Amino acid sequence: MNLRKLLLFVLLLCSGAGYSQMTTLYDSYVNEGEFGVAVGAAHYFGDLNTRAALNRPKFSGGIYFIKQFNNYIGVELSGDYAFLGYSDIYSKNETQRRRNLSFNSNVWEVSLSGYFNFFRYIPGVRGYKFTPYLSLGAGVFSYDPYAYLNGTKYYLRPLGTEGQNVDTAKKQYGDMAVCFPLTLGFKYSINENMNVFAEIGYRFTTTDYLDDVSTTYAGPDAFVLTHSDGTQEAQYPAYYLQDRSYETGTPIGIKGRQRGNSSQKDAYVMFHVGVSFNFTSYKCPTAKAIDPSSLK
Repeated sequence: MNLRKLLLFVLLLCSGAGYSQMTTLYDSYVNEGEFGVAVGAAHYFGDLNTRAALNRPKFSGGIYFIKQFNNYIGVELSGDYAFLGYSDIYSKNETQRRRNLSFNSNVWEVSLSGYFNFFRYIPGVRGYKFTPYLSLGAGVFSYDPYAYLNGTKYYLRPLGTEGQNVDTAKKQYGDMAVCFPLTLGFKYSINENMNVFAEIGYRFTTTDYLDDVSTTYAGPDAFVLTHSDGTQEAQYPAYYLQDRSYETGTPIGIKGRQRGNSSQKDAYVMFHVGVSFNFTSYKCPTAKAIDPSSLK
């Protein structure tokens, strides 16, 4: 009986020592951060896509760098590109289909976010190779909506399609705005150096002109030039791009009639998959000093 107790005590002692060594090993691992690249799809939500449909995704991609402060918390600097666009012809709403507006835009974004791993993440170590993560931050992005008329591409902002060039009460919108990215994803370490991940990120924005649509029609007269001899001429292409309902029937772009919904800002979402590469280091465990008096 005493021999069995002794063997049990030795086994427990060894297992405790092994656990202590493993804990020391994990604590000595330092995840400095990671660099990643991703590709995927983006989608726009706004005055042309009021029902948040996901039926016209377009290409997006990005790069990022994460600086980890520990295995859970970090800060992320990212640069993303999204090609966005939509058309009223995809709407189930008859009024929107009659409106017949459309746009495309290249969006370039830079953002800084706080980054949080839900689980302790140690790449390459069994039991710590997977974690969901969440990031939230702020950024800036550029955009410049355009549309096609008779096969020719025209940028919409300079045209003042809602009367910005003739009505002093309507301020011309800029080509940059602020966004607030909220991203949820998960990642898995293939080995100590490399991870794979998938994420979805929603962008709240401070602009309602991502699609060049926000307030009311300026009316066709705002896009007609009157010459000195009294003759009038429609400004091309602004006259034909500010109200395209003539392509679906009788024009509806009467001055003051609602063209968009200015009470709600536009937004976009990006779904990405990618790979990232870890920056790691190791710290040596601090040895405990031995008291010389204990050796006497």
